Amino acid sequence: MATALTADIIRLVDARNFAHLATIMRDGSPHSAPVWIGREGDRLIVCTDESSVKARNTARDPRVAVSILDLKDPYSEAQLRGRVVDRRADSDFKLLDGIARKYTDEPYPDHSEPGIALVIEIDKARYSKEPFKHTPL
Repeated sequence: MATALTADIIRLVDARNFAHLATIMRDGSPHSAPVWIGREGDRLIVCTDESSVKARNTARDPRVAVSILDLKDPYSEAQLRGRVVDRRADSDFKLLDGIARKYTDEPYPDHSEPGIALVIEIDKARYSKEPFKHTPL
């Protein structure tokens, strides 16, 4: 059953925070990859190409986990579990360019191979803020 994202999680997703997407390999082992992430309502968007490990894994088993840390305060984080409910063609690069602009202020530079957008519906979501002060390196 889909879960609504809280305001704290939306804030993390909508900012320039990197996420980690965990998928399940054919042998049952986990695969985790850092990703840029977008949002459509309470669903997350991850752009990739069909040949990527995350695309192949989610085509076979749609279950995923996503973790997000606030880059300005890594003691603020979200842990999400859900599933890929749609694999949207992005041949015009509209989704990828939008997410790239969020992170870099520019469209994605390589338009040679159209990709897909993995649309993730969240089933479980947890936000936490630990009581520590972050000291940047």
